[in-house]
Amino acid sequence: MQLPVMIEPVANTGYRASSGVGSGLSAEGATPDEALERLRALVVSRVAAGARIVGLEVSGHDNPWLGVAGMYEKDPLFDDWQRAIAERRRQIDADPDVP
Repeated sequence: MQLPVMIEPVANTGYRASSGVGSGLSAEGATPDEALERLRALVVSRVAAGARIVGLEVSGHDNPWLGVAGMYEKDPLFDDWQRAIAERRRQIDADPDVP
């Protein structure tokens, strides 16, 4: 299992590694590797004491646009349309009268 970890510099003390996995655990060290190793030790000790790390599926409302995403992928006119859009943007960018 891998946890996302943020390593960041901390003024006058070195670095902080934070798990950000709801536990609020963080550890500091003189180097990024030291801060990460100290955080690893904290997580291991918490798990050894009975804590668990689990994944949580969070679903919100379905995105209504996902149903139509990619619907023109194989349409031969789509590439022409995209080229026309790009050309019009170049024209507008080149026009000194367009703010």
